[in-house]
Amino acid sequence: MGTFTVAGRTRSMGVLFAGVALLNTATVGLTTAATLIVAAGSGTAWSGLPSVASVLGTAGGALGAGLLLPVNGRRRVLVAGYGTAALGALVAFAAALATSVLPLLLGILLVGVGNGGAQLSRYLAADLYPPERRGRALATVVWAGTIGALAGPALMAPAAHVVTGFGWPSLSGPVAVAVVATAAAALAAVLLPRDVPPPRVRAARGPVRSPAVVRPLAAMVGAQLAMVAVMTMTPLQLQSHGHGLGTVGWVLSAHLAGMFALAPLSGRIADRWGPAVTVNAGLGVLALASATALAAPAAHTSGLPLALFLLGYGWNLVFVGGSAQLSRDLAPATRSRVQGTVDAVVWSASALAGLGSGQLFAGGGYALVAVVGGVLALLPLALLVPRDRR
Repeated sequence: MGTFTVAGRTRSMGVLFAGVALLNTATVGLTTAATLIVAAGSGTAWSGLPSVASVLGTAGGALGAGLLLPVNGRRRVLVAGYGTAALGALVAFAAALATSVLPLLLGILLVGVGNGGAQLSRYLAADLYPPERRGRALATVVWAGTIGALAGPALMAPAAHVVTGFGWPSLSGPVAVAVVATAAAALAAVLLPRDVPPPRVRAARGPVRSPAVVRPLAAMVGAQLAMVAVMTMTPLQLQSHGHGLGTVGWVLSAHLAGMFALAPLSGRIADRWGPAVTVNAGLGVLALASATALAAPAAHTSGLPLALFLLGYGWNLVFVGGSAQLSRDLAPATRSRVQGTVDAVVWSASALAGLGSGQLFAGGGYALVAVVGGVLALLPLALLVPRDRR
């Protein structure tokens, strides 16, 4: 991506960090409110549609951004992506006022497209630094998700109170927050230093099948499947044992802390001991998390919060380690395209895990979900470590 002055690098990191924080804030509040809107208007059987729309939009946005970045540069791509998200948030807000489901889902899909570009921001941050510092750089942008994870839920009640003063439905409040957040992200992206895209080079055939891609891809997909499956069913497990929203919120807060808060530590591990060690450690932590959930499925003050924290941090280690490997080992001509493709596959795996975990829970309870989560975490480890030794 070229060389960067200290001032240009600092400004770029600030914009990338802000974009991820704002898009995560918008996505968390929007999908939560939309789930409640759809459940009230169309029944609980359809309440998962907003999450599916968000995930599919993110997958498509990541794929599209990866294809466009080499030609158009990071500023144009992020401004376009965040602008699309702002348009989607406006559509979703109008739909929330009218309690219309299909436009609401369309708006969420468009916000997801912008979120896909935000997810690729970690690679743009890594490109600002030499290889030995890329793990910490991309982990800093991943850590920005902490702000969204905290701000999104925290702003829901105040936003609902504000909009009811205008006579609007209370659930349109979090959607209004998404409008403001995505518009702010688009404005911030304009401040990125102008970059000159490198000359177009014909991409080599089959880069996605190379070991530098297959290993982080397999690990990130396995981690995503394991994390989403166990995390999605934990609220139902708690509810089935008579616990209310307060307990659910506490356990999920532990999970979100694991997912984002320790990202800088994961980046340092990746820079110090290498991406492969970081990924393998993350898969091991995910397996430990599943075992903890299996051993203490009803321990809402000890075992489950610990299991969900480990689940989040194991995912973080794999996510940061795999991303660090993709930022170091790929040729510049194919890097962003492959990174976008990997993100699209990983986010698509989220939709599969979200749908499949419900079937597992219905068929065998939380224990079966935990066992399958552990197997999904260990499978990439079993496949990749022996090959690395050979």
